[in-house]
Amino acid sequence: MEILHISAECYPVAKVGGLGDVVGALPKYQQELGNFAKVIIPAYRTRYYETHEFDVVHQGGMWMGHSWYHFNVMKERSNELGFDLYLVDIPGLLDTPGVYGYSNDTERFLGFQIAVLDWINEWNHLPEVIHCHDHHTGLIPFLLNYGYKYDRLKEIPSVLTIHNAQYQGQFGWDKLYLLPGFDLWKSGLLDWGGAINPLASAIKCAWRVTTVSPGYLEELYENANGLEGLIRHEQAKMVGILNGIDSLVWNPASDNMITNDYNQDTMQPGKQANKQALCERFGLDSSLPLVSFIGRLVGDKGADLLPEIIGKSIHELPGEVNFLVLGSGDPHIEWSLQQLRNSVSHGFNLHIGYDESLSHQIYAGSDFLLMPSRVEPCGLNQMYALRYGTIPIVRSTGGLKDTVIDFGDPGGVGIRFVQAAGWDACNAVRRAVELYSNKEHFNTIRLRGMNENHAWGTSAQSYLDMYSKLK
Repeated sequence: MEILHISAECYPVAKVGGLGDVVGALPKYQQELGNFAKVIIPAYRTRYYETHEFDVVHQGGMWMGHSWYHFNVMKERSNELGFDLYLVDIPGLLDTPGVYGYSNDTERFLGFQIAVLDWINEWNHLPEVIHCHDHHTGLIPFLLNYGYKYDRLKEIPSVLTIHNAQYQGQFGWDKLYLLPGFDLWKSGLLDWGGAINPLASAIKCAWRVTTVSPGYLEELYENANGLEGLIRHEQAKMVGILNGIDSLVWNPASDNMITNDYNQDTMQPGKQANKQALCERFGLDSSLPLVSFIGRLVGDKGADLLPEIIGKSIHELPGEVNFLVLGSGDPHIEWSLQQLRNSVSHGFNLHIGYDESLSHQIYAGSDFLLMPSRVEPCGLNQMYALRYGTIPIVRSTGGLKDTVIDFGDPGGVGIRFVQAAGWDACNAVRRAVELYSNKEHFNTIRLRGMNENHAWGTSAQSYLDMYSKLK
């Protein structure tokens, strides 16, 4: 089966969050299962782009409204990712150092989608499946079905995966002229809430829609940022498939980004060595339990609760716990955390920004990973933590609820709390400190988590089974 994944992110080429990790791993495992998986993303000017060689496999041009753009499709030469990687280069649109956050993001990702479809339209054969990821590629299912110049593509099954329904890519009808010609009688399939909504359109037009965990699909029926009614209406074609993790990249036994490699047999001394190095770097006491947060500092992740959680825990458990934060995002949250660090004499430090190597070291050196998320469609961080023998402290939502059983229950590997509130998270931290004091029980839970299997194999096969039923 030939599968074409179309996405705004793909690790290690361009990554902002979990979308990049998924698109960087799922095709590799589909390839290992005997399929031909390809990935195509924009040609951002990232470090990967600058340090790798590419061959131009297609050149084209397109009108987008009144503007003409030339584009190239380039294939990465080494195939080092385990699948064919293609980048779409559109000078003036996609040649940016970052992925998101530009004033013309609507035009950037619309141009990307048109270029991809124009390229596929020139193929001598057609892929068995076109797999779109999130709203950045959400107009592709509509254009496959109703775009005049893509008539030969309409029989290709299209799949949409919703990684986060909070972001939908809406834009006004005044930009309708930017789209390629299509059957205007079908304009209603673009509309939701009086705007052109790429995510809503993809839910309407894709042959199948998946979410990144079964729990997240259930939540979307009640909380989908305005799309609840649409998702309930389309529920017959929706399925939740839990994400996996790339067990080759995330493996403490062979991770060149951490101070000391370790496995289940050497977990205790290995984690202690990594913890020691981490605490020395950030001026923390390595004899105390280390609770860390890794991620975007935004409300969806519950990051606005961190100052309260950390400040209150340090006050109520003086000299009993350390906290470390790695992330960036909302400037007010960043400022609040920096102010907290300046106000406490010990027990807390942070690194504003994102550092892939440091994130690996934090997973390896921490005792607990805090995830107070308000929204967590799947969550990969808790799976990385388990893989590294770090106990996740999570709010019971979405994929966190699907993957983390509380250690008070049979087979438990983590600590769960219910309310997206500082007081409830603080109670969970207190439980973590108590667990840490019982070293035998603590190490049993850590080893149990390391022995869990969240690799992509099962999930990749679930996607293949779903594809096979589309024709």
